[in-house]
Amino acid sequence: MTAPRLTRTYLAAPAHRARLVQNAAASAADAVFLDLEDAVPPAEKAAALEAAATALATHDWGSKTVAVRLNAIDSPSIQEEIGRLGRIRRLDAFIIPKAEAVADVAKISDWITEATGSRDAPVEMELLIETARGLINVETLAGCDSLVTGLHLGVGDFAASIGARSAEIGASPPGYRHVGGAADGHRETPLDLFAYPMMRLLVAARAFGLRAIDGPCGAFRDAVATEAAARKAAAMGFDGKQVIHPTQIEITRDAFIPSDEELANAQRVIAAMEEEERNGQAAVTVDGKMVDYANLRMIKRLLSFKGQM
Repeated sequence: MTAPRLTRTYLAAPAHRARLVQNAAASAADAVFLDLEDAVPPAEKAAALEAAATALATHDWGSKTVAVRLNAIDSPSIQEEIGRLGRIRRLDAFIIPKAEAVADVAKISDWITEATGSRDAPVEMELLIETARGLINVETLAGCDSLVTGLHLGVGDFAASIGARSAEIGASPPGYRHVGGAADGHRETPLDLFAYPMMRLLVAARAFGLRAIDGPCGAFRDAVATEAAARKAAAMGFDGKQVIHPTQIEITRDAFIPSDEELANAQRVIAAMEEEERNGQAAVTVDGKMVDYANLRMIKRLLSFKGQM
C-alpha cells in the first residue's frame, strides 16, 4: 500500500500561466498538478517546461502533493520534461496522460528512474485513464510498475474516445436516459455515463493499493453540479477529484469530509465495538443495525478524509 496522502482536491494549473500557478500554490487545494499537456498551446510548450521547473523550485507549496502532467508518450518532448524536472525535490509525481500500454509505462518508469538519480524519495507515476483502450487495460496498468501510485479518470477525453455526445466535461449527455413504456407514462430516468468507468478504475486502484482520483466537473461556475459530482465520487470511495478552478476547491473538499452526523455515528460504533470486544464479542447492534469489524474498517477510511479542514 502507498503511504496515506490527502488528495481530496487536485487542482489543475497550466504551467505557462504564472499567475494561475502562483494562485494554485497559495490555494487550499490538497494537491496541484502543473499541466504541460492539453492546457498549453504548442507554441508555449518549451516555455511551460521552464516555468514549471522554476515554480517547483521557488514557490512555497506547503504540504500539498505537487505533480506535473507530462505530454503524451509519443511527444518529442516527454523525455526532456522528465529529465528537466525529475531531480527537483519538491516534485512528488508525474501524471501520465492517455495511459494505455504497459510497455509505455515501463519506458517512462525507466526514464524517471534515470532522471531522478539520488533523490531520497522516487518521483511517482499517476496514470490518467482517458481512452477506451486505457480502460480495458486498467487492471494491468494498475499493477505494472512500482512507481505507479494513483489512477485518474480523464472524463472529457474518455467521453470523446467512446463517441459520447457529452455537452460538458464530466456530465452525461442529455439524451442518455431510460424511457419507460406507455404503461408508466414513458417515465424518463437519467443515466450516468461515468458509472462504469469510475467503478472499474476504482476497483483496479483498490486491488493494487493505489489512489483513485475522479475527473473534473467542467461546469465550474455551477456550484450545484460541482457538489453533486464530488459527492458521487466521495460516496463511491474515491480519494479525491480533480478541480479546474479555485471556486471548486471548498465545495469539492467538503464533499469528502465526513459530516458531524457521520462523525457522531462513527464514535458510537467505535465505543460499542470496544465494549463488545471486552465482552469477547466481535459484532454489536448500534441504532438497530448490526456492525462488525468491516464497519470499523469503513469508519477508519472515512475519518482519514477529515484531515486539515
